[in-house]
Amino acid sequence: MEIEYFVKSFEELTTTELYQILKLRNEIFIVEQNCAYQDIDDKDLKCYSLMCMVDEKLAGYTRIVPKGLSYEDASIGRVVIGSDFRGVGLGKQLIKNSIRACKDVFGESKIRISAQLYLLKFYNSLGFREIGNPYDEDGIPHIEMVLN
Repeated sequence: MEIEYFVKSFEELTTTELYQILKLRNEIFIVEQNCAYQDIDDKDLKCYSLMCMVDEKLAGYTRIVPKGLSYEDASIGRVVIGSDFRGVGLGKQLIKNSIRACKDVFGESKIRISAQLYLLKFYNSLGFREIGNPYDEDGIPHIEMVLN
């Protein structure tokens, strides 16, 4: 299994890459999680995309968000692993590469996320600490977390 990671600005994405990203996000966030929400929110235009490619297929994705767009800190959002690629350890590598991308692209080491609550221990294992109380976001329990 050949795994590659790519980080691209919105302008650098090919139409095929953008299609693959939106398709994966739609499959997981809207269909699998049965969550009706506006995925295309104009933030992508100012963000970077981190793509995890396995054997030339999009297996995972995160949106690398500059500070001031979603939070006062840089952030990682739209974290997704395709259903065919779960359970093989891609999640931790995806987040580690996303943290590195925040540092490389924005020069930021403080990163804030809105994590689905069931992934609390996963993000704790990567150095994120919860701040505040759990809250509902589109019908799914979330918690804000920060990495310093």
